[in-house]
Amino acid sequence: MDFTVGEKVALKVPMAFLKTSEPMPMLRPPDLVALEEVGDVLGIRPNEYIEVKFRRGTFLIPASNLGKTN
Repeated sequence: MDFTVGEKVALKVPMAFLKTSEPMPMLRPPDLVALEEVGDVLGIRPNEYIEVKFRRGTFLIPASNLGKTN
C-alpha cells in the first residue's frame, strides 16, 4: 500500500506493542492508540514502516497494519 506524507490513516489491526518514533525508540503499550483512531502520516521509513502522529504520540507502524481514511 502506498502512503504519502500528510495523509490520514488509522490502525486496522491490533498491535502487540507500539514503537516510538524517537532517535532512541522505545516500546510502549498498545493501549495508547485505539483501533480505528485516525492519525497523520509524518514520514515513510525503510522496511515498510510509516511514521504516524496519533493523539498520544508519534509511532512507527508497519504499513500492513494501517488503512487509509477519507
